[in-house]
Amino acid sequence: MKKSSFVEGTLIATLAIVFTKILGMLYVIPFYGMLDGLDGGKGTALYGYAYSIYVVFLDISSAGLPIAISKIINEYNTLDMNEAKIRSYKIGKRIMVLLAFVIFSFMMIFAKEIAHALIGELKGGNTLEDVALAIRSVSFAILIVPFLSVTKGYLQGHKIISIPSFSQIIEQVIRITIILAGTYLTLNVLNGTVTTAVCISVFAAFVGGLVAYLYIIFKMKSDKSGLIDIDKEYKKDNVTNKEIVKKIFSYAIPFIIINIVSSCYNFIDLTLLIRSLTYIKMDASVIEFVSTATTTWAPKINMIVTSVAMGMSTSLIPTMVTAFTLKKWDEVNNKFNQALQILLFVSLPMTIGLAMLSNAVWTIFYGANVYGTYILTLNVFTGLFLNIYMITSSALQGLNKFKTVYLSTITGFATNALLDVPLILLYDKIGIPPFLGAITASIIGYLLSVVIALVSLHKDCKLNYSSTFKTIIKMLVPTISMIIVVVIIKVLFPLNINSRLSSLLYVAISAILGGITYFVVAFKQGILVNILGKNMTNKILKVLTLGKVKV
Repeated sequence: MKKSSFVEGTLIATLAIVFTKILGMLYVIPFYGMLDGLDGGKGTALYGYAYSIYVVFLDISSAGLPIAISKIINEYNTLDMNEAKIRSYKIGKRIMVLLAFVIFSFMMIFAKEIAHALIGELKGGNTLEDVALAIRSVSFAILIVPFLSVTKGYLQGHKIISIPSFSQIIEQVIRITIILAGTYLTLNVLNGTVTTAVCISVFAAFVGGLVAYLYIIFKMKSDKSGLIDIDKEYKKDNVTNKEIVKKIFSYAIPFIIINIVSSCYNFIDLTLLIRSLTYIKMDASVIEFVSTATTTWAPKINMIVTSVAMGMSTSLIPTMVTAFTLKKWDEVNNKFNQALQILLFVSLPMTIGLAMLSNAVWTIFYGANVYGTYILTLNVFTGLFLNIYMITSSALQGLNKFKTVYLSTITGFATNALLDVPLILLYDKIGIPPFLGAITASIIGYLLSVVIALVSLHKDCKLNYSSTFKTIIKMLVPTISMIIVVVIIKVLFPLNINSRLSSLLYVAISAILGGITYFVVAFKQGILVNILGKNMTNKILKVLTLGKVKV
Protein backbone atom coordinates (compact mmCIF):
# COMPACT_ATOMS: atom_id res chain seq x y z
CA MET A 1 0.00 0.00 0.00
CA LYS A 2 1.16 3.50 -0.80
CA LYS A 3 1.66 6.22 1.80
CA SER A 4 0.55 9.77 0.96
CA SER A 5 2.43 13.02 1.54
CA PHE A 6 0.66 15.79 3.46
CA VAL A 7 -0.52 17.75 0.41
CA GLU A 8 -1.29 14.60 -1.60
CA GLY A 9 -3.12 13.05 1.35
CA THR A 10 -5.03 16.28 1.88
CA LEU A 11 -6.11 16.39 -1.76
CA ILE A 12 -7.09 12.69 -1.87
CA ALA A 13 -9.09 12.88 1.36
CA THR A 14 -10.65 16.22 0.44
CA LEU A 15 -11.64 15.10 -3.06
CA ALA A 16 -13.16 11.90 -1.71
CA ILE A 17 -15.09 13.75 0.96
CA VAL A 18 -16.17 16.48 -1.47
CA PHE A 19 -17.38 13.79 -3.89
CA THR A 20 -19.33 11.97 -1.18
CA LYS A 21 -20.77 15.25 0.04
CA ILE A 22 -21.80 16.17 -3.51
CA LEU A 23 -23.61 12.83 -3.68
CA GLY A 24 -25.05 13.62 -0.26
CA MET A 25 -26.27 16.95 -1.61
CA LEU A 26 -27.69 15.66 -4.88
CA TYR A 27 -29.71 12.76 -3.49
CA VAL A 28 -31.55 15.26 -1.32
CA ILE A 29 -33.30 16.68 -4.40
CA PRO A 30 -35.32 13.55 -5.31
CA PHE A 31 -35.54 12.38 -1.69
CA TYR A 32 -36.91 15.68 -0.41
CA GLY A 33 -39.22 15.83 -3.41
CA MET A 34 -40.70 12.40 -2.59
CA LEU A 35 -41.34 13.39 1.04
CA ASP A 36 -42.17 17.08 0.74
CA GLY A 37 -45.88 17.84 0.89
CA LEU A 38 -46.83 14.43 2.29
CA ASP A 39 -48.53 14.69 5.68
CA GLY A 40 -47.90 18.43 5.71
CA GLY A 41 -44.12 18.07 5.38
CA LYS A 42 -43.85 15.80 8.43
CA GLY A 43 -41.63 13.33 6.55
CA THR A 44 -38.82 15.81 5.92
CA ALA A 45 -39.03 16.99 9.52
CA LEU A 46 -38.98 13.40 10.82
CA TYR A 47 -35.85 12.62 8.82
CA GLY A 48 -34.25 15.76 10.24
CA TYR A 49 -35.06 14.70 13.80
CA ALA A 50 -33.66 11.17 13.36
CA TYR A 51 -30.55 12.42 11.54
CA SER A 52 -29.77 14.99 14.27
CA ILE A 53 -30.05 12.35 17.00
CA TYR A 54 -27.98 9.86 14.98
CA VAL A 55 -25.09 12.31 14.58
CA VAL A 56 -24.99 13.03 18.32
CA PHE A 57 -24.94 9.35 19.34
CA LEU A 58 -22.55 8.42 16.52
CA ASP A 59 -20.10 10.98 17.87
CA ILE A 60 -20.50 9.61 21.39
CA SER A 61 -19.73 6.09 20.17
CA SER A 62 -17.07 6.71 17.57
CA ALA A 63 -15.84 10.29 17.36
CA GLY A 64 -12.81 9.95 19.60
CA LEU A 65 -11.47 6.44 19.20
CA PRO A 66 -10.81 6.43 15.43
CA ILE A 67 -8.73 9.62 15.53
CA ALA A 68 -7.05 8.52 18.74
CA ILE A 69 -6.13 5.22 17.07
CA SER A 70 -4.81 7.13 14.06
CA LYS A 71 -2.66 9.27 16.34
CA ILE A 72 -1.34 6.32 18.37
CA ILE A 73 -0.62 4.24 15.26
CA ASN A 74 1.31 7.13 13.72
CA GLU A 75 3.23 7.70 16.95
CA TYR A 76 4.22 4.04 17.39
CA ASN A 77 4.96 3.71 13.68
CA THR A 78 7.32 6.68 13.85
CA LEU A 79 9.10 5.01 16.78
CA ASP A 80 9.20 1.57 15.00
CA MET A 81 7.03 -0.02 17.72
CA ASN A 82 5.12 -2.29 15.33
CA GLU A 83 3.80 -4.77 17.88
CA ALA A 84 2.46 -1.97 20.08
CA LYS A 85 0.63 -0.32 17.21
CA ILE A 86 -1.13 -3.57 16.22
CA ARG A 87 -2.04 -4.27 19.84
CA SER A 88 -3.42 -0.73 20.13
CA TYR A 89 -5.69 -1.28 17.14
CA LYS A 90 -7.03 -4.57 18.53
CA ILE A 91 -7.61 -3.06 21.98
CA GLY A 92 -9.38 -0.13 20.34
CA LYS A 93 -11.74 -2.49 18.53
CA ARG A 94 -12.56 -4.35 21.75
CA ILE A 95 -13.38 -1.07 23.48
CA MET A 96 -15.59 -0.19 20.53
CA VAL A 97 -17.58 -3.45 20.82
CA LEU A 98 -18.62 -2.56 24.36
CA LEU A 99 -19.28 1.11 23.65
CA ALA A 100 -21.29 0.50 20.48
CA PHE A 101 -23.49 -2.09 22.19
CA VAL A 102 -24.18 0.22 25.15
CA ILE A 103 -25.11 3.17 22.88
CA PHE A 104 -27.27 0.97 20.63
CA SER A 105 -29.13 -0.44 23.64
CA PHE A 106 -29.67 3.02 25.10
CA MET A 107 -31.15 4.34 21.84
CA MET A 108 -33.45 1.34 21.50
CA ILE A 109 -34.70 1.40 25.09
CA PHE A 110 -35.02 5.15 25.62
CA ALA A 111 -36.07 6.20 22.10
CA LYS A 112 -39.37 7.68 23.29
CA GLU A 113 -37.70 9.69 26.04
CA ILE A 114 -35.12 11.01 23.56
CA ALA A 115 -37.95 11.96 21.19
CA HIS A 116 -39.70 13.89 23.95
CA ALA A 117 -36.50 15.74 24.83
CA LEU A 118 -36.23 16.68 21.16
CA ILE A 119 -39.71 17.96 20.25
CA GLY A 120 -41.15 18.65 23.68
CA GLU A 121 -44.89 19.45 23.65
CA LEU A 122 -45.10 20.45 19.98
CA LYS A 123 -48.62 19.81 18.68
CA GLY A 124 -49.67 19.36 15.07
CA GLY A 125 -46.39 17.88 13.89
CA ASN A 126 -44.80 14.42 14.16
CA THR A 127 -45.89 12.25 17.08
CA LEU A 128 -43.56 10.97 19.78
CA GLU A 129 -44.15 7.42 18.51
CA ASP A 130 -43.04 8.32 14.96
CA VAL A 131 -39.89 10.08 16.15
CA ALA A 132 -39.06 7.19 18.52
CA LEU A 133 -39.45 4.64 15.70
CA ALA A 134 -37.10 6.64 13.47
CA ILE A 135 -34.54 6.83 16.29
CA ARG A 136 -34.68 3.05 16.79
CA SER A 137 -34.25 2.52 13.03
CA VAL A 138 -31.12 4.63 12.82
CA SER A 139 -29.62 3.10 15.98
CA PHE A 140 -28.53 -0.03 14.06
CA ALA A 141 -25.85 2.04 12.32
CA ILE A 142 -24.12 2.42 15.69
CA LEU A 143 -23.34 -1.33 15.54
CA ILE A 144 -21.12 -1.00 12.45
CA VAL A 145 -20.08 2.59 11.66
CA PRO A 146 -17.77 2.91 14.73
CA PHE A 147 -15.81 -0.21 13.64
CA LEU A 148 -15.49 1.26 10.17
CA SER A 149 -14.15 4.48 11.68
CA VAL A 150 -11.57 2.72 13.88
CA THR A 151 -10.26 0.71 10.94
CA LYS A 152 -9.99 3.89 8.87
CA GLY A 153 -8.02 5.41 11.75
CA TYR A 154 -5.60 2.47 11.67
CA LEU A 155 -4.89 3.06 7.97
CA GLN A 156 -4.72 6.85 8.29
CA GLY A 157 -2.22 6.43 11.10
CA HIS A 158 0.05 4.81 8.50
CA LYS A 159 -0.63 7.82 6.19
CA ILE A 160 -2.62 5.53 3.88
CA ILE A 161 -5.39 7.85 2.77
CA SER A 162 -6.69 6.39 -0.51
CA ILE A 163 -8.42 3.24 0.85
CA PRO A 164 -10.32 4.99 3.68
CA SER A 165 -11.26 7.72 1.22
CA PHE A 166 -12.62 5.26 -1.34
CA SER A 167 -14.53 3.41 1.38
CA GLN A 168 -16.38 6.67 2.09
CA ILE A 169 -17.51 6.77 -1.52
CA ILE A 170 -18.71 3.14 -1.34
CA GLU A 171 -20.55 3.83 1.92
CA GLN A 172 -22.29 6.89 0.49
CA VAL A 173 -23.29 5.23 -2.79
CA ILE A 174 -24.83 2.22 -1.01
CA ARG A 175 -26.61 4.44 1.52
CA ILE A 176 -28.07 6.77 -1.10
CA THR A 177 -29.20 3.88 -3.30
CA ILE A 178 -31.14 2.34 -0.40
CA ILE A 179 -32.58 5.73 0.61
CA LEU A 180 -33.92 6.56 -2.84
CA ALA A 181 -35.01 3.05 -3.85
CA GLY A 182 -36.50 2.30 -0.44
CA THR A 183 -38.43 5.56 -0.27
CA TYR A 184 -39.77 5.22 -3.80
CA LEU A 185 -40.84 1.59 -3.39
CA THR A 186 -42.40 2.23 0.01
CA LEU A 187 -44.45 5.23 -1.09
CA ASN A 188 -45.27 4.41 -4.72
CA VAL A 189 -45.27 0.60 -5.01
CA LEU A 190 -46.10 -0.76 -1.55
CA ASN A 191 -48.29 2.22 -0.57
CA GLY A 192 -46.54 2.42 2.78
CA THR A 193 -46.51 5.35 5.18
CA VAL A 194 -44.14 8.30 5.21
CA THR A 195 -42.87 7.14 8.61
CA THR A 196 -41.93 3.74 7.16
CA ALA A 197 -40.11 5.41 4.27
CA VAL A 198 -38.11 7.60 6.64
CA CYS A 199 -37.22 4.61 8.86
CA ILE A 200 -35.89 2.71 5.83
CA SER A 201 -33.91 5.80 4.81
CA VAL A 202 -32.15 6.17 8.15
CA PHE A 203 -31.54 2.39 8.40
CA ALA A 204 -29.55 2.72 5.15
CA ALA A 205 -26.63 4.11 7.21
CA PHE A 206 -26.15 0.62 8.69
CA VAL A 207 -26.04 -1.13 5.32
CA GLY A 208 -23.69 1.44 3.78
CA GLY A 209 -21.33 1.20 6.74
CA LEU A 210 -21.32 -2.59 6.62
CA VAL A 211 -20.38 -2.73 2.92
CA ALA A 212 -17.64 -0.12 3.37
CA TYR A 213 -16.23 -1.99 6.38
CA LEU A 214 -16.09 -5.27 4.44
CA TYR A 215 -14.29 -3.46 1.60
CA ILE A 216 -11.58 -2.13 3.93
CA ILE A 217 -11.09 -5.51 5.60
CA PHE A 218 -10.74 -7.12 2.17
CA LYS A 219 -8.10 -4.57 1.12
CA MET A 220 -6.18 -5.09 4.35
CA LYS A 221 -6.24 -8.88 3.94
CA SER A 222 -5.05 -8.66 0.33
CA ASP A 223 -2.21 -6.21 1.06
CA LYS A 224 1.18 -7.63 0.07
CA SER A 225 3.39 -4.86 1.44
CA GLY A 226 3.14 -6.06 5.04
CA LEU A 227 2.82 -2.44 6.17
CA ILE A 228 -0.60 -2.85 7.77
CA ASP A 229 -0.72 -6.61 8.41
CA ILE A 230 -2.48 -6.94 11.79
CA ASP A 231 -1.67 -10.69 11.98
CA LYS A 232 2.06 -10.26 11.50
CA GLU A 233 4.20 -11.39 14.44
CA TYR A 234 6.56 -8.85 16.01
CA LYS A 235 8.72 -8.92 19.12
CA LYS A 236 6.64 -7.61 22.02
CA ASP A 237 7.27 -3.93 22.72
CA ASN A 238 7.81 -2.66 26.23
CA VAL A 239 4.31 -1.19 26.51
CA THR A 240 1.58 -2.70 28.68
CA ASN A 241 -2.07 -3.00 27.73
CA LYS A 242 -2.91 -0.68 30.62
CA GLU A 243 -0.63 2.01 29.20
CA ILE A 244 -2.21 1.60 25.76
CA VAL A 245 -5.74 1.84 27.14
CA LYS A 246 -4.78 4.92 29.15
CA LYS A 247 -3.23 6.51 26.06
CA ILE A 248 -6.26 5.65 23.91
CA PHE A 249 -8.64 7.35 26.34
CA SER A 250 -6.33 10.30 26.98
CA TYR A 251 -6.22 10.93 23.23
CA ALA A 252 -9.85 10.01 22.57
CA ILE A 253 -11.62 12.07 25.23
CA PRO A 254 -10.73 15.48 23.72
CA PHE A 255 -11.90 14.28 20.30
CA ILE A 256 -15.10 12.89 21.81
CA ILE A 257 -15.83 16.16 23.58
CA ILE A 258 -15.11 18.31 20.54
CA ASN A 259 -17.24 16.18 18.21
CA ILE A 260 -20.12 15.77 20.64
CA VAL A 261 -20.15 19.50 21.25
CA SER A 262 -20.10 20.15 17.49
CA SER A 263 -23.06 17.81 17.02
CA CYS A 264 -24.83 19.35 19.99
CA TYR A 265 -24.70 22.74 18.28
CA ASN A 266 -27.37 21.43 15.92
CA PHE A 267 -29.21 19.50 18.63
CA ILE A 268 -29.40 22.53 20.93
CA ASP A 269 -30.38 24.80 18.05
CA LEU A 270 -33.13 22.35 17.06
CA THR A 271 -34.63 21.99 20.54
CA LEU A 272 -34.36 25.69 21.43
CA LEU A 273 -35.74 26.74 18.04
CA ILE A 274 -38.80 24.53 18.48
CA ARG A 275 -39.45 25.84 21.98
CA SER A 276 -38.70 29.51 21.22
CA LEU A 277 -40.76 29.60 18.04
CA THR A 278 -43.60 27.82 19.85
CA TYR A 279 -43.38 30.53 22.54
CA ILE A 280 -43.79 33.31 19.97
CA LYS A 281 -46.72 31.34 18.52
CA MET A 282 -45.49 30.44 15.03
CA ASP A 283 -47.47 27.78 13.16
CA ALA A 284 -46.39 24.17 13.89
CA SER A 285 -45.70 23.37 10.22
CA VAL A 286 -43.51 26.47 9.89
CA ILE A 287 -41.67 25.60 13.11
CA GLU A 288 -40.89 22.08 11.89
CA PHE A 289 -39.74 23.43 8.53
CA VAL A 290 -37.43 26.19 9.75
CA SER A 291 -36.00 24.13 12.63
CA THR A 292 -35.06 21.13 10.46
CA ALA A 293 -34.05 23.41 7.56
CA THR A 294 -31.62 25.14 9.95
CA THR A 295 -30.17 21.97 11.46
CA THR A 296 -30.44 19.39 8.62
CA TRP A 297 -31.42 20.60 5.16
CA ALA A 298 -29.30 23.76 4.86
CA PRO A 299 -26.24 21.98 6.34
CA LYS A 300 -26.67 19.24 3.69
CA ILE A 301 -26.16 21.88 0.99
CA ASN A 302 -23.36 23.36 3.07
CA MET A 303 -21.56 19.98 3.14
CA ILE A 304 -19.53 21.04 0.11
CA VAL A 305 -17.93 23.76 2.24
CA THR A 306 -17.43 21.80 5.48
CA SER A 307 -16.01 18.77 3.65
CA VAL A 308 -12.80 20.70 2.94
CA ALA A 309 -11.80 20.76 6.61
CA MET A 310 -12.80 17.11 7.07
CA GLY A 311 -10.42 16.00 4.34
CA MET A 312 -7.62 18.20 5.58
CA SER A 313 -7.96 17.01 9.19
CA THR A 314 -7.55 13.42 8.00
CA SER A 315 -4.09 14.21 6.66
CA LEU A 316 -3.13 17.03 9.04
CA ILE A 317 -3.29 15.11 12.32
CA PRO A 318 -0.87 12.24 11.41
CA THR A 319 1.50 14.74 9.80
CA MET A 320 1.55 17.07 12.80
CA VAL A 321 1.90 14.13 15.21
CA THR A 322 4.98 12.96 13.31
CA ALA A 323 6.54 16.43 13.39
CA PHE A 324 5.60 16.90 17.05
CA THR A 325 7.01 13.48 18.04
CA LEU A 326 10.31 14.35 16.35
CA LYS A 327 10.22 17.93 17.79
CA LYS A 328 10.37 19.53 14.35
CA TRP A 329 8.69 22.80 15.33
CA ASP A 330 9.33 24.60 12.04
CA GLU A 331 7.51 21.81 10.23
CA VAL A 332 4.63 21.99 12.72
CA ASN A 333 4.32 25.72 12.04
CA ASN A 334 4.55 25.32 8.28
CA LYS A 335 2.02 22.47 8.06
CA PHE A 336 -0.53 24.28 10.20
CA ASN A 337 -0.25 27.49 8.19
CA GLN A 338 -0.39 25.51 4.95
CA ALA A 339 -3.56 23.78 6.18
CA LEU A 340 -5.16 27.13 7.07
CA GLN A 341 -4.23 28.62 3.71
CA ILE A 342 -5.55 25.69 1.67
CA LEU A 343 -8.73 25.74 3.73
CA LEU A 344 -9.36 29.45 3.24
CA PHE A 345 -8.35 29.38 -0.42
CA VAL A 346 -10.97 26.71 -1.18
CA SER A 347 -13.77 27.37 1.29
CA LEU A 348 -13.93 31.19 1.30
CA PRO A 349 -15.01 31.59 -2.36
CA MET A 350 -17.37 28.63 -2.01
CA THR A 351 -19.00 30.24 1.03
CA ILE A 352 -19.42 33.64 -0.60
CA GLY A 353 -20.63 32.05 -3.83
CA LEU A 354 -23.26 29.93 -2.06
CA ALA A 355 -24.48 32.94 -0.10
CA MET A 356 -24.88 34.98 -3.30
CA LEU A 357 -26.68 32.14 -5.08
CA SER A 358 -28.71 30.92 -2.08
CA ASN A 359 -32.09 31.76 -3.59
CA ALA A 360 -31.52 29.68 -6.71
CA VAL A 361 -29.65 26.90 -4.88
CA TRP A 362 -32.48 26.38 -2.40
CA THR A 363 -34.95 26.24 -5.29
CA ILE A 364 -32.89 23.54 -7.02
CA PHE A 365 -32.80 21.33 -3.94
CA TYR A 366 -36.07 21.94 -2.16
CA GLY A 367 -38.21 24.27 -4.26
CA ALA A 368 -38.66 28.03 -3.89
CA ASN A 369 -39.03 29.10 -0.26
CA VAL A 370 -38.16 32.49 1.19
CA TYR A 371 -37.46 31.05 4.66
CA GLY A 372 -35.10 28.49 3.17
CA THR A 373 -33.23 31.21 1.28
CA TYR A 374 -32.72 33.27 4.44
CA ILE A 375 -31.50 30.21 6.34
CA LEU A 376 -29.04 29.08 3.66
CA THR A 377 -27.61 32.57 3.10
CA LEU A 378 -26.49 32.82 6.73
CA ASN A 379 -25.87 29.12 7.37
CA VAL A 380 -23.05 28.88 4.84
CA PHE A 381 -20.96 31.20 7.04
CA THR A 382 -21.46 28.76 9.91
CA GLY A 383 -19.74 26.22 7.66
CA LEU A 384 -16.79 28.54 7.05
CA PHE A 385 -16.15 29.12 10.76
CA LEU A 386 -16.76 25.43 11.49
CA ASN A 387 -13.99 24.62 8.99
CA ILE A 388 -11.49 26.92 10.72
CA TYR A 389 -12.59 25.55 14.10
CA MET A 390 -11.99 21.95 12.95
CA ILE A 391 -8.49 22.74 11.69
CA THR A 392 -7.42 24.68 14.78
CA SER A 393 -8.85 21.99 17.05
CA SER A 394 -7.06 19.26 15.07
CA ALA A 395 -3.80 21.14 15.52
CA LEU A 396 -4.35 21.51 19.27
CA GLN A 397 -5.10 17.80 19.63
CA GLY A 398 -2.12 16.82 17.48
CA LEU A 399 0.08 18.87 19.82
CA ASN A 400 -1.55 17.41 22.97
CA LYS A 401 -3.02 20.78 24.01
CA PHE A 402 -6.09 19.10 25.48
CA LYS A 403 -6.91 21.73 28.10
CA THR A 404 -7.18 24.36 25.38
CA VAL A 405 -9.37 22.00 23.36
CA TYR A 406 -11.75 21.74 26.32
CA LEU A 407 -11.68 25.48 26.96
CA SER A 408 -12.23 26.60 23.36
CA THR A 409 -14.85 23.96 22.58
CA ILE A 410 -16.94 24.30 25.73
CA THR A 411 -16.71 28.12 25.70
CA GLY A 412 -17.94 28.27 22.11
CA PHE A 413 -20.74 25.79 22.75
CA ALA A 414 -21.87 27.52 25.95
CA THR A 415 -21.90 30.86 24.13
CA ASN A 416 -24.07 29.39 21.39
CA ALA A 417 -26.49 27.82 23.88
CA LEU A 418 -26.76 31.02 25.94
CA LEU A 419 -27.31 33.26 22.92
CA ASP A 420 -29.85 31.08 21.05
CA VAL A 421 -33.03 32.16 22.82
CA PRO A 422 -32.07 35.85 23.39
CA LEU A 423 -31.13 36.30 19.72
CA ILE A 424 -34.26 34.49 18.50
CA LEU A 425 -36.45 36.77 20.64
CA LEU A 426 -34.41 39.87 19.74
CA TYR A 427 -34.66 39.19 16.00
CA ASP A 428 -38.41 38.70 16.37
CA LYS A 429 -38.72 42.08 18.12
CA ILE A 430 -36.74 44.04 15.51
CA GLY A 431 -38.33 42.40 12.47
CA ILE A 432 -35.59 39.97 11.43
CA PRO A 433 -36.70 36.35 10.83
CA PRO A 434 -36.35 34.97 14.38
CA PHE A 435 -34.92 31.58 13.38
CA LEU A 436 -31.79 33.34 12.08
CA GLY A 437 -30.92 34.08 15.70
CA ALA A 438 -29.91 30.45 16.25
CA ILE A 439 -27.58 30.52 13.24
CA THR A 440 -26.02 33.79 14.41
CA ALA A 441 -25.42 32.25 17.85
CA SER A 442 -23.62 29.28 16.23
CA ILE A 443 -21.37 31.59 14.19
CA ILE A 444 -20.42 33.56 17.31
CA GLY A 445 -19.75 30.33 19.22
CA TYR A 446 -17.44 28.91 16.55
CA LEU A 447 -15.66 32.25 16.12
CA LEU A 448 -14.94 32.45 19.83
CA SER A 449 -13.56 28.89 19.84
CA VAL A 450 -11.27 29.72 16.90
CA VAL A 451 -9.90 32.86 18.58
CA ILE A 452 -9.11 30.96 21.80
CA ALA A 453 -7.37 28.18 19.83
CA LEU A 454 -5.28 30.53 17.67
CA VAL A 455 -4.17 32.59 20.67
CA SER A 456 -3.13 29.41 22.52
CA LEU A 457 -1.21 28.00 19.55
CA HIS A 458 0.64 31.28 19.16
CA LYS A 459 1.36 31.73 22.86
CA ASP A 460 2.18 28.15 23.90
CA CYS A 461 3.57 26.64 20.68
CA LYS A 462 5.02 29.81 19.13
CA LEU A 463 3.07 29.32 15.91
CA ASN A 464 3.27 32.34 13.62
CA TYR A 465 0.45 33.26 11.24
CA SER A 466 2.16 35.98 9.21
CA SER A 467 2.26 33.87 6.02
CA THR A 468 -1.47 33.08 6.38
CA PHE A 469 -2.34 36.78 6.85
CA LYS A 470 -0.37 37.64 3.71
CA THR A 471 -2.22 34.93 1.78
CA ILE A 472 -5.60 36.25 3.00
CA ILE A 473 -4.72 39.75 1.78
CA LYS A 474 -3.73 38.35 -1.63
CA MET A 475 -6.99 36.39 -1.81
CA LEU A 476 -9.03 39.60 -1.71
CA VAL A 477 -8.30 40.32 -5.38
CA PRO A 478 -9.53 36.98 -6.85
CA THR A 479 -12.46 36.96 -4.39
CA ILE A 480 -13.63 40.46 -5.38
CA SER A 481 -13.14 39.56 -9.05
CA MET A 482 -15.37 36.51 -8.58
CA ILE A 483 -18.06 38.57 -6.82
CA ILE A 484 -18.09 41.11 -9.67
CA VAL A 485 -18.55 38.33 -12.24
CA VAL A 486 -21.42 36.76 -10.27
CA VAL A 487 -23.13 40.15 -9.86
CA ILE A 488 -22.86 40.84 -13.61
CA ILE A 489 -24.36 37.42 -14.39
CA LYS A 490 -27.20 38.13 -11.94
CA VAL A 491 -27.99 41.38 -13.74
CA LEU A 492 -27.87 39.79 -17.19
CA PHE A 493 -29.47 36.41 -16.46
CA PRO A 494 -33.32 36.39 -16.52
CA LEU A 495 -33.84 34.16 -13.45
CA ASN A 496 -37.24 32.60 -12.80
CA ILE A 497 -36.85 31.68 -9.14
CA ASN A 498 -39.81 29.30 -9.24
CA SER A 499 -38.22 27.20 -11.99
CA ARG A 500 -35.69 24.52 -11.04
CA LEU A 501 -34.28 24.47 -14.60
CA SER A 502 -33.84 28.25 -14.71
CA SER A 503 -32.20 28.19 -11.28
CA LEU A 504 -29.91 25.31 -12.28
CA LEU A 505 -28.70 27.14 -15.41
CA TYR A 506 -28.14 30.32 -13.42
CA VAL A 507 -26.15 28.54 -10.70
CA ALA A 508 -24.12 26.52 -13.24
CA ILE A 509 -23.15 29.59 -15.29
CA SER A 510 -22.34 31.64 -12.18
CA ALA A 511 -20.33 28.84 -10.54
CA ILE A 512 -18.32 28.02 -13.67
CA LEU A 513 -17.50 31.60 -14.68
CA GLY A 514 -17.02 32.77 -11.10
CA GLY A 515 -14.82 29.77 -10.30
CA ILE A 516 -12.69 30.19 -13.41
CA THR A 517 -12.24 33.88 -12.65
CA TYR A 518 -11.18 33.15 -9.07
CA PHE A 519 -8.77 30.37 -10.07
CA VAL A 520 -7.13 32.29 -12.95
CA VAL A 521 -6.62 35.49 -10.96
CA ALA A 522 -5.27 33.49 -8.00
CA PHE A 523 -2.89 31.62 -10.29
CA LYS A 524 -1.65 34.85 -11.87
CA GLN A 525 -0.94 36.22 -8.39
CA GLY A 526 1.12 33.14 -7.51
CA ILE A 527 -1.18 32.11 -4.65
CA LEU A 528 -1.43 28.49 -5.83
CA VAL A 529 2.34 28.01 -5.92
CA ASN A 530 2.76 29.64 -2.51
CA ILE A 531 0.20 27.33 -0.90
CA LEU A 532 0.64 24.00 -2.71
CA GLY A 533 4.19 24.21 -4.01
CA LYS A 534 5.36 24.05 -7.61
CA ASN A 535 5.08 20.28 -8.12
CA MET A 536 1.51 19.92 -6.84
CA THR A 537 0.43 23.07 -8.72
CA ASN A 538 1.77 21.59 -11.95
CA LYS A 539 -0.08 18.33 -11.32
CA ILE A 540 -3.34 20.24 -10.90
CA LEU A 541 -2.68 22.40 -13.96
CA LYS A 542 -1.87 19.31 -16.02
CA VAL A 543 -5.32 17.91 -15.27
CA LEU A 544 -7.21 21.18 -15.71
CA THR A 545 -5.43 22.38 -18.86
CA LEU A 546 -4.51 19.00 -20.41
CA GLY A 547 -0.83 19.77 -19.96
CA LYS A 548 -0.89 23.09 -21.83
CA VAL A 549 -0.05 25.26 -18.81
CA LYS A 550 2.55 24.78 -16.11
CA VAL A 551 4.53 26.86 -13.67
